[in-house]
Parts: sequence; C-alpha cells; structure tokens
Amino acid sequence: MQQCECLDEAFSGYRGSEDELIPILQDVQRRFGYLPEDAMQAIAAFTGVPESQVYAVATFYAQFRFTPIGRTHIMVCRGTSCHVRGAPRILAEIEKRLGIKEGETTPDLEYSLETVACIGACGLSPCIMTNKAVQAKMTPKKVAEYFRKAVDDDGKS
Repeated sequence: MQQCECLDEAFSGYRGSEDELIPILQDVQRRFGYLPEDAMQAIAAFTGVPESQVYAVATFYAQFRFTPIGRTHIMVCRGTSCHVRGAPRILAEIEKRLGIKEGETTPDLEYSLETVACIGACGLSPCIMTNKAVQAKMTPKKVAEYFRKAVDDDGKS
C-alpha cells in the first residue's frame, strides 16, 4: 500500500504523457532508490507507453537502476589513473570480500557495488567511494583492512 501511495504522489505532478517518461522515471527512482518492477508497470500504464519501451528507455540511461542500493554504496573508480594503479585488483578484492559482483547488492542490503568512470580524485588513485567518502590510495590489503574494520564496527553496535 505504501508503494502505491508513493507512486500516486510521484504521478501527481504529471499529465501522464509519453514526453514525461524520463522525468517520471527519475522521480520514481528518487523516491524508491531504484525502479521496482511493479513501479515500471505502473509507469507504463500511467503514460500509455508499452512496458517494453519503458524498459528500453530506462536501460538505455546509466542513471537508472533496477535493484536497491545497499546501505553502504561502494563505487570503484575505473578512470585511467585508478585503472593503471590497480583498480581491477581492488574491485576483485571487494567482490571477494562481499561475495557479490559489480552491479549487485548483498542479500542483506548492507552493501552494493558498482564501478564508475571517474570520481575526480586522480591524485589519490586508486580510489573507491563508500557512500560519499573517498578512500584513497587503495590496495587489496587496505580493502581487507577496511572491511575487517567495517565488520568489527558493525559488531560493536
């Protein structure tokens, strides 16, 4: 019921025309953090756009996601500087530690993992961002320490 009310609120500022599809997708994602399947169906019904076309538009743009983001959102920079200085090894270590691959979220919704083209901290490469905090000059060993500390901190709470 809460999701239905949230969609009603999201749709309230729109006429339901096809040219509003992207703003509606953005608004729904802002409210849920991702685009749930039933929300995509509701968007199609509201706009009169076939579901396949709604999905085609949403999958075309990198800004849209179809799975929830974890409480800790990890972004691994794959920019040139980070790549040359070991970003693939950093990503592999995070995947190993979390048991998920790039683009996935842990079943408990604690962590989500993605790569980004650049986070703009090239002088600190290789970098990751956890939520909005930059972790600089990462190594596989630092990744292991970071997650060991994160688990220890969670255990103390």
